[in-house]
Amino acid sequence: NMLLLDVTPLSLGIETLGGIVSVLIPRNTTIPTNAREMFTTSVDGQRVVDMHVVQGERELAKDCRSLARFELSGVDPMPAGMPKIEVVFLIDANGILQVTATELRTGKAAAIEVRPTYGLAEGDVDRMVEESFTYAEADVEARLLIEARNEADTVITHVERALRQGEALIGAQEQQTIGAVLDALRRARATEDRELIREATTAMNRATEHLAELMMDAALKAALASRRADQALEK
Repeated sequence: NMLLLDVTPLSLGIETLGGIVSVLIPRNTTIPTNAREMFTTSVDGQRVVDMHVVQGERELAKDCRSLARFELSGVDPMPAGMPKIEVVFLIDANGILQVTATELRTGKAAAIEVRPTYGLAEGDVDRMVEESFTYAEADVEARLLIEARNEADTVITHVERALRQGEALIGAQEQQTIGAVLDALRRARATEDRELIREATTAMNRATEHLAELMMDAALKAALASRRADQALEK
């Protein structure tokens, strides 16, 4: 006797920064099943996170089937990258998908339930799979460009913050050098040349190595001074 198992006809995932799809449950996964992945924010002080659940085999959310949208609200305002948002996909034996997003620091959570196969014909599945092969090369190039820009944006944000906080730690010449490399990165980020963006990002990281070391030393000294002060008060 042959045992027939239900599987997911198409991949299921979440839209992330820049419109990229992060797949949590790949196509042809046996159900019931579950998957989880950690995400964070890309903007300082972000209090609401828009969750977009998609289905399909393409690299970008705009080319996939939109299943549901919901909001995770009440997130404490923190610097970008600090919140820890756990997204859980759970598909039961009936094929119903439950998506839960939880900000682990605060415990704030939101969830939605959807049936991924609702309104999906067999021909739609075949077409979406075929399109993923047809546009595979262009899709990968588009994804790589977006990822390069995302990395550049992150570095730009960190450098701008570091210059504000550590300006007094470096001389005018080093500030000018970092500023020039930062301008070059901004110009590269505006192009369609992902290799140029990668090179400019690498150059930016190299140009700020000394500043990063000085800021780390200053932070350690401040922490030690605070600890000594606390110990003195306890005596």
